[in-house]
Amino acid sequence: MKPLPLPVRIAAGLAVTALEQARKLPQQLAGLPLTVVSEAMQLSMRVQQHVTELAIKGDDVLSGLRPVEDEPEWATFDEDETPVTAEAPAADDPWEEEERALAEVPEFLPMYDELSIAQLRARLRNLSVEQLEELVGYEQAHEARPEFLGTLNRRIATVKAQS
Repeated sequence: MKPLPLPVRIAAGLAVTALEQARKLPQQLAGLPLTVVSEAMQLSMRVQQHVTELAIKGDDVLSGLRPVEDEPEWATFDEDETPVTAEAPAADDPWEEEERALAEVPEFLPMYDELSIAQLRARLRNLSVEQLEELVGYEQAHEARPEFLGTLNRRIATVKAQS
């Protein structure tokens, strides 16, 4: 038997595929709105990515054409300001630097250096006056952060007043 011509075979394949797709249509209609929205969002994201890539390339080209601006005199940044410390240690005293380096984090609060001020406040309720005073000494020897020292000293006063 002689095979049918290629265009006839292709037409038959298309007809069968169309019939299969028509049978799946009721199931696909339920998810169609979600599919359309999803594809629209994907297209939107791709467009945004292309726009961003073009802007970055444009910035690269234009940055070579414009001179770099110096910081204006009136601009100040947090890093430029010197922090106010409660007790500034002498920078040229090697003994004090050694004591600070040797002081260890108190065992009852091993994560002290990683705590935020709010996290520290939450843990202070369970500490004794002696432990609080040990934390004050550690803080003064290391960071000497005013907000931490103030919180610790206020807690010590509160605990002493309650006793």
